[in-house]
Amino acid sequence: MEYRHLGRSGLKVSALSFGSWVTFGDQIDEDRARACMKAAYDAGVNFFDNAEAYASGQAEVMMGNIIRSEEWTRSDLVVSTKIFWGGSGPNDRGLSRKHIVEGTKASLQRMQMDYVDLIFCHRPDPETPIEETVRAMNHVIDRGWAFYWGTSEWTAEQIRQAYEIARREHLIPPVMEQPQYNMTHRQKVEHDYQPLYRDFDLGLTTWSPLASGILTGKYNDGIPEGSRLDLDKYAGLRKRLESAEGQRQLEAVRQLTPIAENELDCTMAQLALAWCLKNEHVSTVITGASRPEQVHENMEALEVAKRLSPEHMARIEDILDNAPAASTNWRNA
Repeated sequence: MEYRHLGRSGLKVSALSFGSWVTFGDQIDEDRARACMKAAYDAGVNFFDNAEAYASGQAEVMMGNIIRSEEWTRSDLVVSTKIFWGGSGPNDRGLSRKHIVEGTKASLQRMQMDYVDLIFCHRPDPETPIEETVRAMNHVIDRGWAFYWGTSEWTAEQIRQAYEIARREHLIPPVMEQPQYNMTHRQKVEHDYQPLYRDFDLGLTTWSPLASGILTGKYNDGIPEGSRLDLDKYAGLRKRLESAEGQRQLEAVRQLTPIAENELDCTMAQLALAWCLKNEHVSTVITGASRPEQVHENMEALEVAKRLSPEHMARIEDILDNAPAASTNWRNA
């Protein structure tokens, strides 16, 4: 396993990590989740991602039970949770000081832990001043309930505002952001956040590296019965796949598959993960799995990334044809 610094911090996280979104409590039971987490841990994964919203808190319960029963040394793990959607009450969601404090304490109770290593603001909250959120996160860290805080799916401007408020008020700034990043979703990571890497050395814990399964190649010939996009709860994803843009993405996957299988001797999923790992600003790529065999397959992407040459990357770029446009230098216009 390769370990990378989380942004400017001294913390190191495994380049591939394991998340509980979608699967824990929804698709798999605790025994299957334990087998997947154990496979990841045995492969060297030290970062396990969670959120209060996942399966309405049951994902945290399951992960906490597994870590306790396996008797893993807590200091060997980097565990996260995310705060925003904690319930249906008027103060059970968002990033108010009240919900951040109460939500954090509730998450720790569900996970049977004294602290999490990372805590994220799961989305921006337009109804709460960013300064209130920054002060609340600083309080959480001062209390020892978390070591580092960050954001998820915030805009570059919102992150910069939080960082500058923290510096102005002598508070702890955000260290990391958790954005979606994959071959089909590149704008924020490759363009919008560029100034943040330069100014703050922002770390990234990226999610959805397989674009909800699109980049595995499983949908190249249609939507298989029983697959994720065949389920009613994912009708929105299915509609996106069936759109003109979705069909363009599928055609790109069809063209990429021979590169994976014939030239790199890997699966399309492994190629998609390896491609994310090649980005120097990515601290860790969060993977998910419903079976231990999928975990083993995902971990092999580390070796695939080593075989991905500049020539391979250039050819992949030509096929994707979706790199974010660079900012215009009007001096050269």
